[in-house]
Amino acid sequence: MAVLQMQRISICALKKDRKQILELLQRRGAVELTDLPLQDQVFGKPDTQEQKSLFEKAASTASQAVEVLNEYVPEKSSMFAMFEGRRAISAKEYDALCGKRDEISETASHLVSLSKKIAENRAELVKLQTQLDQLAPWAGLDVSMRFTGTRTTAAFIGSFAEPLTLEELYRRIAELAPEVQAVNIDLISQSNEQTCIMAVVPRGDAPALEEALRSMGFMRPPSPSKLPPSEQIGILSQQAKEAEVAVQSAQAEIASQAKARESLLFLSDYYTMRAERYQAIGCLSQSRSTFLLTGYIPKPDAAALEAALTSRFDLAVELEDPGEEEEVPCALRNNGFAEPVEGVLESYGLPLRSEIDPTPIMACFYYFLFGLMFSDFGYGALLCIGTGLVLLEFKNIEPGLRKMVKMFFFCGISTAAWGIVFSSYFGDVVNVVSRTFLGHEVSIPPLWFLPLNDPMKLLVFSMAVGVVHLFTGLGIQLYLHIKHRDYKSALCKVIFWYMLVGGLIVFGLSTDMLVSVLQLPFAVPAGIGSVFGWVAAAGAVGIVFTNGDSANPAVRFAQGLYELYNVTGYLSDILSYSRLLALGLATGVVGSVINQMGSMGGKTVPGVILFVLVFLVGHILNFGIELLGAYVHCNRLQFVEFFGKFYEGGSRPFSPFAAHTKYFKFKEEN
Repeated sequence: MAVLQMQRISICALKKDRKQILELLQRRGAVELTDLPLQDQVFGKPDTQEQKSLFEKAASTASQAVEVLNEYVPEKSSMFAMFEGRRAISAKEYDALCGKRDEISETASHLVSLSKKIAENRAELVKLQTQLDQLAPWAGLDVSMRFTGTRTTAAFIGSFAEPLTLEELYRRIAELAPEVQAVNIDLISQSNEQTCIMAVVPRGDAPALEEALRSMGFMRPPSPSKLPPSEQIGILSQQAKEAEVAVQSAQAEIASQAKARESLLFLSDYYTMRAERYQAIGCLSQSRSTFLLTGYIPKPDAAALEAALTSRFDLAVELEDPGEEEEVPCALRNNGFAEPVEGVLESYGLPLRSEIDPTPIMACFYYFLFGLMFSDFGYGALLCIGTGLVLLEFKNIEPGLRKMVKMFFFCGISTAAWGIVFSSYFGDVVNVVSRTFLGHEVSIPPLWFLPLNDPMKLLVFSMAVGVVHLFTGLGIQLYLHIKHRDYKSALCKVIFWYMLVGGLIVFGLSTDMLVSVLQLPFAVPAGIGSVFGWVAAAGAVGIVFTNGDSANPAVRFAQGLYELYNVTGYLSDILSYSRLLALGLATGVVGSVINQMGSMGGKTVPGVILFVLVFLVGHILNFGIELLGAYVHCNRLQFVEFFGKFYEGGSRPFSPFAAHTKYFKFKEEN
């Protein structure tokens, strides 16, 4: 339906025009280039990996520079920045910025080096602060921590991993080394974690004191400085100040370059384009004076591109239809109503060459089912107004995001319509407000019925919608079999299933038990039900005897019976549509509970304030939860129940050679 037919395009042109031709193709974004394996004595493959790597590195440097600016000079952006899209740049701006790319590249490299300088100095600050913390307990020591004594005395400088007083130190040493008579201990510092000391004894008593200290858990300081701690602390503090000044200076210099942000963004996109262009050159085959390229192009775009090329360059263009076995990329093109749900289809898989694009049919069911599950006029109106304002206000929104916003706009219309059908306006807010604050209840009658009063009717309707949805999928499968002249499969895999499932449904509607359970206001006449019962039986027989493919009759019959067993799958598929009832009721019930909670304050000023607060908070939460539920379950009904009847998907998406930029859009005249 809306799958674009692809053609293979081959271009033979002069090598001197290669740059201009590739630029034109990149701006057009209409051709997916394929690697041309032609190599002989005349044609060869250019090696562009080195140039491509250089451009990728330059683009990465520009992006890093932008990240540096964003970190130290963040740019203020609105909460709707995601809808603003890429800025279009004119040919004049493009040429001007291209002329300054070397200067901008220097700025980018300088910003990256400044960021590196900041990181290095911050790491140095951490190291210096650690050293200062280690020296802080020793600030009162006026000799080097390496000091071991004089010619006649021995000094021991270290710490214990516990708080100790001078009295305890002398007592323990006396107990452990009673032979040591003359010892002097200076308590340098004391805390809950450690006790720092300096002990001095005559050299003759040094071994005994050392053994006593070791048994007490004495530890010498690691990597002590040759300077006294007070002097070392001063030096380290000065170094820390210098590192801090260096950080502040670099930050100020980065802030002064904030005006270069736009230029750096351009540079990132520019070198990204150049890298992609050299990647494309690597797909070519070229001789000394000519080059060849080949790829795929959507047929509707082929004539315009051929005319643009032949009018500007001396070249030859050949267009041909790809072979049946050729793996061709897939591209979709739909009208404004169906296009928004293309993203849903793409998340499942694009259609194969043997399939059709189900987007137009899926769109109708998607909006219908989404609205039925959300089914509240107030929520639908909010969804329409919000998405509509985004579409009107942000004209430059990216195509993929525009599709999603537009999809929710149509879903909002369907939601509001179903809300009118079921008389759901933020739940039952009209009834509650009029009853609580006006003294008499006012209600808006539904166009059809109230689901809360008659849930069985909504369940029957949901399953009926499911039958239509499933049978539509079978109908598409029937169309595909007939299109491919596979009439046997059309009969075995579709028509017999129509007979079986459809016949069973009509037969069931003629029985009193099913009519009573479903609370239907009518029953199919028994005679018609009997006829369709025989139709179902004929369909079952047809399935059993035509769906086996084994040469052994017994095995073939068993395969047919197994295929017939899949009728239970149709039952579960139909029952899956009961989620329409569950989600539809959940929206209304939760909304009504929120309204009842808000009205508990009664007809008073505090009651009004309470109602407004509960209404806003409650319905915002309910809106978000039910919106997510409707989206997830609507997708599930498409992917599992609907696509399961006819669709496989898995085609490769069309990926044209184009300017895949992140920040700017370059106009064609560039």
